Amino acid sequence: MSFTPTPVPGPDAPLKAALRYGLIGLAVLVVLAVTIATATAGLPGLWGALLGAAIGGGFILTTAAVILFGAKLPPSTAGLVMLVSWVGKVLVVLIVVGVLNQFDFYNRTALFLTVIGALLIVLGAETYGVLRQKVPYVTTTAGDPDPDPTKE
Repeated sequence: MSFTPTPVPGPDAPLKAALRYGLIGLAVLVVLAVTIATATAGLPGLWGALLGAAIGGGFILTTAAVILFGAKLPPSTAGLVMLVSWVGKVLVVLIVVGVLNQFDFYNRTALFLTVIGALLIVLGAETYGVLRQKVPYVTTTAGDPDPDPTKE
């Protein structure tokens, strides 16, 4: 009789699951949004849906990736990385929207609805991925920083 232990997930397993489920959610959204937008608005709808998925999905997925990267850093550095990444993402989105505003090859309604859908679906999928993970934790008694497992 052999016993193979179940591997214990690492501390970054919830973040990896969030990225995985977020990417899956974004892929499903892209297929649905492209299909619906192309059927209703033609080629401009296709471009609007693709741009909306890239903007909304990229914004949310970048947050999860930065958190996963920052988890290995000291707390003050991780906070700085999060702040800089958030400001950088906002600036990139503002620049992209400013540049896109000059063009009319895409459907603005498809872009808007796909961005909103990407934000909601990807964030929901990431939340589902985090909540689905089972990460063990240990609590100690108050005032006992190093509990002795032989005492009970």
